[in-house]
Amino acid sequence: MRLLLISDTHLPARARELPPQVWAEVAAADVVVHAGDWVDVALLDELEARSKRLIGVYGNNDGPALRARLPEIARAELDGVRLAVIHETGAKQGREQRCDAQFPDTDVLVFGHSHIPWDTVAPSGLRLLNPGSPTDRRRQPYCTYQTGRVEDGALVDVELHRLPRRR
Repeated sequence: MRLLLISDTHLPARARELPPQVWAEVAAADVVVHAGDWVDVALLDELEARSKRLIGVYGNNDGPALRARLPEIARAELDGVRLAVIHETGAKQGREQRCDAQFPDTDVLVFGHSHIPWDTVAPSGLRLLNPGSPTDRRRQPYCTYQTGRVEDGALVDVELHRLPRRR
């Protein structure tokens, strides 16, 4: 099962559309995960139409229309992998311990908000992933997203992808 992880798209505030490379990943993915800050409901509609399966949450920049359609926390089991998605996890200091406490029955937690890619493992074995942003790099050198696969009940081959700089 192929996964695409994105967050903090901020459309159309930070970009007019998702980069073509991301749309190609949407087409290839079995599951698309969006960790919030969509900003415009049009992207939710388009991802729902173009994804085989979409799991998403709202972020702090998402208004009433998105909050009416998306949860604050999403949970799913993907071939034995217990996934949770949330937009914000708080400061990076102590993140693993806080998330261990908040998500005790979770194997993988996908989050966003900072636009900073993140891939760590908490003491319990909980994997924490932040794909960064495919449209707003902030102080990062590149816009980014992540892919991975679920195989034999485990998340494998997690990869951070850098997008070419926009002109």
